[in-house]
Amino acid sequence: MLIEGLASVFLETDQMGDRVRPGAFAASLADGARIPMLWRHRSGALAGVWSHLRETGRGLEVRGLVDDAKPYGKLALQSIRSGLDGLSIGFRPKRWRYRPDGGRDLIEVDLVEISLTANPMAQSARFRAVGT
Repeated sequence: MLIEGLASVFLETDQMGDRVRPGAFAASLADGARIPMLWRHRSGALAGVWSHLRETGRGLEVRGLVDDAKPYGKLALQSIRSGLDGLSIGFRPKRWRYRPDGGRDLIEVDLVEISLTANPMAQSARFRAVGT
C-alpha cells in the first residue's frame, strides 16, 4: 500500500512541547541516508520503505510503500485498514533553543526513523493511503 502525508508539521507544538522549525531536516535529507519506516518506533520493526522525503512549506512530506511481505508491514496494513493514520519521527536533536513557555524550538535534527503510529506526538502528523 502506498501512503503519503506529513511526518512533521513545522511550528506545531507537539505533546512534549517541541516545535520543529523549517529547515530542521535539511542536513539529514541532504546526506542521502535511507530513513527506515518502522512500526511504532520499535527498533528493527520494518514496516516498509520511504521512497520520498522532502521539506515543504508545511513540514516533512513523506511517501512510502507499506510492505506486506514484512511481518510488521502486514500488521501495519491491518491497522491502516482499521483507521491507523499517524506518523511520528525518531530523531536526535542537534541544535535547539528553549522557549519561554517551556518547550523547545528544534532548529536542526538528525532524522533517524519515521514510524507508523496510532498516537503521534504532533497531532497533525498524519498519512493517507494513495494506492495499492
